[in-house]
Amino acid sequence: MIQDQDETPAGIERMSDFNYSDPAELYGGSNWSKRPAAVTYRRFDTAAEAIRYAVEELSDSGRRACVLEVDENRFNHIEIRKLYDSGDYPLSRRTGKDENAP
Repeated sequence: MIQDQDETPAGIERMSDFNYSDPAELYGGSNWSKRPAAVTYRRFDTAAEAIRYAVEELSDSGRRACVLEVDENRFNHIEIRKLYDSGDYPLSRRTGKDENAP
């Protein structure tokens, strides 16, 4: 996990090295939201879909407790947000006020 919020996410040297089309798994900790949409483990066909789900669908506490795993690299909520905000992120983002911003 990263220490400095300005660094590139752990496991990749440059943001452009991250492969958004790789399969991904999203794990939740005990702080995940109790609402029905929250899960403790979910598998996605692409990392981009997992990242979008974490940022746009999870509650604040759910997002803070989640870990994304892609190609044996793990990413915390800060790193997930950096991947979502990257210019390389391939999916459309939710428009309007982003209530889930860190």
